[in-house]
Amino acid sequence: MNKLKFWIKNARDIALPQSIIPSLLAIAMAATQPDFSWWLSLIALFGVSCAHLGFNLADDYFDYKHNDVEARKKVTAEGFRTHMEKCHYIESGKATLKELLIAFCCFLAVAGIAGAVVLWFRGLPIAIIALVGLILGVSYSGKPLELGYHGLGELVIGIMFGPLLMIGMQYATCGLFNKEIVWVSIAVGLLVTNIVYSHAVLDLKADEQAGKMTFARLLKTRWAMLLFSGVFNLLPFVMLIVGVVCGQLHWAYLFVLPLVPMGIYIIYSLAAHLENKPIPFEPRWWMGPMGNFEKYRAANMDWFLIRWLVARNLVTFFCLILTVVNIIFTVI
Repeated sequence: MNKLKFWIKNARDIALPQSIIPSLLAIAMAATQPDFSWWLSLIALFGVSCAHLGFNLADDYFDYKHNDVEARKKVTAEGFRTHMEKCHYIESGKATLKELLIAFCCFLAVAGIAGAVVLWFRGLPIAIIALVGLILGVSYSGKPLELGYHGLGELVIGIMFGPLLMIGMQYATCGLFNKEIVWVSIAVGLLVTNIVYSHAVLDLKADEQAGKMTFARLLKTRWAMLLFSGVFNLLPFVMLIVGVVCGQLHWAYLFVLPLVPMGIYIIYSLAAHLENKPIPFEPRWWMGPMGNFEKYRAANMDWFLIRWLVARNLVTFFCLILTVVNIIFTVI
């Protein structure tokens, strides 16, 4: 049991809401369908969670083999600010690279078993979605594609935790997917992309010194980076407005609009970061949960975490509001 907890923690279970909350939204959107199944929903949700943990460990494994960890340590030693040091459990000797390989394979195997159960009841589309997810998840940092090292990692994350996850989850729960899930899943995918994209902008100099190509580095100019920050933060809201106006989405989906200031803050704070302009790193109530922020400040991580947490909270609140909307206006 302690070994399982060890690997769950190192698989960054703190990031599980990134997959669980969009999954719950997809389940809520499917709940009124005639072939909806609660037990298949729970099995699919369990499988998604295991796959998420497995892919996080796979990312550590391939990054370590790629020498990205050593490069990042060198960058930090040279005085560049970077958010974290990966694979600390390998560096400290608490686990070996072989054990890491076994751990991520075990998580993915359990996810595969859950997927096989859903496949038995829902058919071939589940296998196709799972296969695409497996290829993208492993190829994020694994050979031969190594998408995360060619500036495509952020987009891969958005696809996996947006359309692929939510369409797959809805199909698992009720055996079909509809136009509403397409609209919403793309919007969610953009907001998930925003988390890792904002992360990449904040780590721009460190990634450049480490030789890691991110989407932010591909864009090169400050204006291009801010343009795409605007796309990732604001286009989801525009999509929902258009969906409502066109009659594709329920009007109550507009209850997410009060979240727009969070997106504007992220754009503003990234602009300040790129221009080396100091801004106060003070949590505000509308930013959402910030954890033990004084601890982050003492560790000199406030500059990174306030932006990362606002981006995380934005997609979390977006999905939770839409989940409640579906429960109130669709299920009841």
